Amino acid sequence: MPPDTATPTEAELRRLFFRVFPAVGLAMFGAALDQTIVAAALPAIARGLGEVERISWVVVAYLVATTVAAPVYGRLGDAFGRRRMLLVALGMYAAGAALCSVAPSLDALALARIVQGFGGGGLISLSVALIAEVVPARERGRFQAWIAAVFAASSALGPVAGGLLTEWFGWRAVFLLQPPLALLAAWLAVRRLGGAEPGNPKGFAFDWAGLVLFALFVAPALLALDQVRRLAPASLAIAAGCAALAALALWLLWRQERRARDPLLPLDVLGEPSVWRANLLSALVSGAFVGSIAFLPIYFAAVRGMSPAASGIALLPLAVLAAVGAMLSGRLLSKTGRTMLWPAFGLAAAAVVMAVVAIGTGRLSVPVMSLLLGLVSVGLGTSFPMVQVTVQSAAGRDRLGSATASVQFTRALGSAVGTALLGTVLFGTLAAGGGDAAGLFVALMNRGPEALAGINDAAQAAFRAEMTAAFRAAFLTAAAMAAVAAWLCTRVPLQRV
Repeated sequence: MPPDTATPTEAELRRLFFRVFPAVGLAMFGAALDQTIVAAALPAIARGLGEVERISWVVVAYLVATTVAAPVYGRLGDAFGRRRMLLVALGMYAAGAALCSVAPSLDALALARIVQGFGGGGLISLSVALIAEVVPARERGRFQAWIAAVFAASSALGPVAGGLLTEWFGWRAVFLLQPPLALLAAWLAVRRLGGAEPGNPKGFAFDWAGLVLFALFVAPALLALDQVRRLAPASLAIAAGCAALAALALWLLWRQERRARDPLLPLDVLGEPSVWRANLLSALVSGAFVGSIAFLPIYFAAVRGMSPAASGIALLPLAVLAAVGAMLSGRLLSKTGRTMLWPAFGLAAAAVVMAVVAIGTGRLSVPVMSLLLGLVSVGLGTSFPMVQVTVQSAAGRDRLGSATASVQFTRALGSAVGTALLGTVLFGTLAAGGGDAAGLFVALMNRGPEALAGINDAAQAAFRAEMTAAFRAAFLTAAAMAAVAAWLCTRVPLQRV
């Protein structure tokens, strides 16, 4: 059935769903679960391996590997078939997880995370592209909504599962959970995805130079953002050096991709207005979303004096309800064919509600604030399926994998940039106020709530007041990012499929 011409009946769509989604959904669930479930085990990993100061390597190594791998799988999937490359990605992901479970040191664990990341980097982009192979563009919103539900479920279940597994069986059990999930997903892929296109490898020449330059851009860029987040003078100097190296690699990459026969990053596709504008608004949404999730636990702990468990409950509406917005916009897409109209409204509403949260910071009760953050999440979620559908439709079938991978890459980079930007706003606001607030904030990020244990009540109250003002500025920044993304929705040329 041609994906963009035939109009399936409701019964045909249901059959498509039960044939395709169990395989790709499980593959995506494993990849999406990784970050949250491993994050819950990080303290135990640090205690077990005895290298607290380098524990962020576990996260950074995986993030760098997945970001580099995403366009590689996209390009190879276009050439050799996406089902075949999904099986390769699942095998590498399972092997990396198994290596993580037996790693004797932090260095070995970081290397194993790189292997796992090179597998995980293909799971999401290949799965989304496989859906696009068999589902007409107008109906993909329904599937994209279920994808958002997978991410919401992983966000909710990951910390709980990671905490329980670590407490009952040790941190290595977190990684032992992942190979069986990958093997089950591979079995389902073989059984359910037999109709996927085999690809067209004839005359294909992989762009190795582009891959090296892309890695030399991604790794320093993400390391620079990680160092900026630490908010220390020495870290900022390292960040500046990494940023300079990333900028040089990006310039060389641009020159290489212009002359490569089969470029890793097809500039003709990425430069198409509907593609780059949709990707840019996706990066802004991811930055506001992930950045808020990253810093709100600090707000609840430092300003509201809440325990980690209570903070997690208060954060659940923001983490989970994006799936509701995605499902809503996906259904509206299937009924109307309009892509960017619904996220334009949703993101505008999210910006307004986030501004209300910013203005009411320190005065709103926690339940009310949690409810408002849930509404923000619904608004942000309306953009998730629309970006994928728009990029895939604008790119066309021949570059489907590369275009889909570009969304994953820009979301990852947007999340990292957004988190660093909100951290910079927080630190800058505290530093502008003078006093010890900025130093306390850094200590709070590095050591958690115990950093405030030796401070008297009056000093803690003053610090909370300064933190309230700083978070107000950060929330306003997130609101501005959502507002710019809403405006970009109106500037995407492809408004209907």
